[in-house]
Amino acid sequence: MSDELKKLLDQVHSGITTFNFEGKQTPCIQIEEKKYDYMLSKVAGQSLSINTNLNILHDGLGNVFVEVLLTFSKGNITEKFLINAKTDLVFFESLAETSMLALSSPKSYYGKDNIFMIQLPSPEKAQNALDIIQKALSPKN
Repeated sequence: MSDELKKLLDQVHSGITTFNFEGKQTPCIQIEEKKYDYMLSKVAGQSLSINTNLNILHDGLGNVFVEVLLTFSKGNITEKFLINAKTDLVFFESLAETSMLALSSPKSYYGKDNIFMIQLPSPEKAQNALDIIQKALSPKN
């Protein structure tokens, strides 16, 4: 295993999951409770937009990582999460299907309360990202 691959694996965010929301698997990034509460305190009750970028990193050997970058229009908040697409492909499949992304704390009740939902403005970008991820997961010979 290369040093670069080890470095990326060490940076992978561990709180990646999906949950059932209105009958559909919805991707969710779980973040530390204090950070989540701070973030909500900065944006609660405000009209805002969240720029969501998916930066795909792959090595041609089937290792694929996606840097999810969230930039909030209010509260001066930028969050970055590195996801291992090989182990969390279902996250990206559900992102492409729902065009929704949830943020939660470990104490949130999935699908019920204390979940921050983000609607992606360009659903085709999530599908395009999934296509790139799926192709990159197949090692080149």
